[in-house]
Amino acid sequence: MFSKQTYIERRKVLREKVGSGVILLLGNSESPMNYADNTYHFRQDSTFLYYTGIQHPELALVIDCESGKEILIGDNYTIDDIVWMGQQPTIEQRALEVGISSTADTNTLGSIVLNAVKGERRVHFLPPYRPDNKIKLMDLLKIHPMQLNNSASVELIMAIVSQRNIKTAEEIIEIEKAVNTTVEMHLAAMRMVRPGITEAQVAAEVTRIAQAQNGNLSFPVIATINGQTLHNHYHGNTVVDGKLFLLDCGAETSMGYAGDMSSTFPTGKKFTTEQKEIYNIALSAHEKAISMLAPGVAFKDIHLATAKVITEGMKSMGFMRGNTNDAVAAGAHAMFFPCGLGHMMGLDVHDMEDLGEVFVGYDGSEKSKQFGLKSLRLGRPLEAGNVLTIEPGIYFIPDLIDKWRAEGHNAEFLNFDKIDLYRNFGGCRNEEDFLITSDGARLLGKPLPKTVADVETERAKAF
Repeated sequence: MFSKQTYIERRKVLREKVGSGVILLLGNSESPMNYADNTYHFRQDSTFLYYTGIQHPELALVIDCESGKEILIGDNYTIDDIVWMGQQPTIEQRALEVGISSTADTNTLGSIVLNAVKGERRVHFLPPYRPDNKIKLMDLLKIHPMQLNNSASVELIMAIVSQRNIKTAEEIIEIEKAVNTTVEMHLAAMRMVRPGITEAQVAAEVTRIAQAQNGNLSFPVIATINGQTLHNHYHGNTVVDGKLFLLDCGAETSMGYAGDMSSTFPTGKKFTTEQKEIYNIALSAHEKAISMLAPGVAFKDIHLATAKVITEGMKSMGFMRGNTNDAVAAGAHAMFFPCGLGHMMGLDVHDMEDLGEVFVGYDGSEKSKQFGLKSLRLGRPLEAGNVLTIEPGIYFIPDLIDKWRAEGHNAEFLNFDKIDLYRNFGGCRNEEDFLITSDGARLLGKPLPKTVADVETERAKAF
């Protein structure tokens, strides 16, 4: 937890940005796996965490924008709870620790909201993503769950995005802790993968490293010899020689801040010639993106510049043809690069994705609907204090190859005969985390090996 003053100031800024009405922030509840008392790992709602720092379930925060009054709402443990859970701070103690002077029991929340509604005051709430909070909001505000997202406060969303998109110095310290742990997770994998080991063993080891730092995973581990599937959480394969191993994983600190990195390396000691050629094209695109990071530069422009590097590289190998600018404008590069270049990162690995990409990544502007480009989570001009990922990749996806070939889609730019020869290649990407500074960008955390030579040197430690 940061200092009390940090949370006091954050809430003050939020109150001033919203300006009027009542802000209602719901924390998360415990979520059962298969029966009520057997729950998933508890993770507090990130916005609630940002403004309170409190990692405890079944809480709500009410902020009166005009009067400045703040109420932390929750119930203290009974003796029956304490027998099983041990002594815990009271709601009053939790509130005082973060500078909130008033508390109330959960059963008073309904009357607090009802009084605001009766007084014709706007109740600002965020789009809920958990079913239990949808039910709470339905009970409190009499809004059908299907209408809650449309009724959520855009003013509150934009106010929160404007704060959380700019990371403070103390947040950067915490994020770098997560990133450095993430680096150790990737180095461990590079040093243990070899033919005969299972994907599950790799996933288990990187999870152990994250948890050993009193943290957790920032998202489910991707550890696979089938890197062409972008979010591949299946870990049932045994590693064989001659493949590429793609690891995408990240640590989360005890305060909830995330790291997110990807690495790709050969399952044997060395890259094959074909793997090296494709890998180096993706790495060139990666370095191009890094070179363009600076305040005022639209991230969408960086994405498109990266796509042109990939297109040029694939043309040099005979996979693509034609004018590069025309190919990228048509989205032909998305055959190999069907995803976005990167995303914001902070208390969420995809920061504030629950608030809507159009607000977080596009400042309210409309996103592209083109295949590939529509998956770009961040397009807005960059600002000092943004934390983001850079993760271009190259993937050979058999289903996509077959679909586009059958349709003749972008046939003027794609050599399907050559592409088909690589249909079992898999995929590759590197991913690093960056802070936008006043005059450019800074890599967060320790560097991972990413050149062919450096990766192969690290891989030699596995044999």
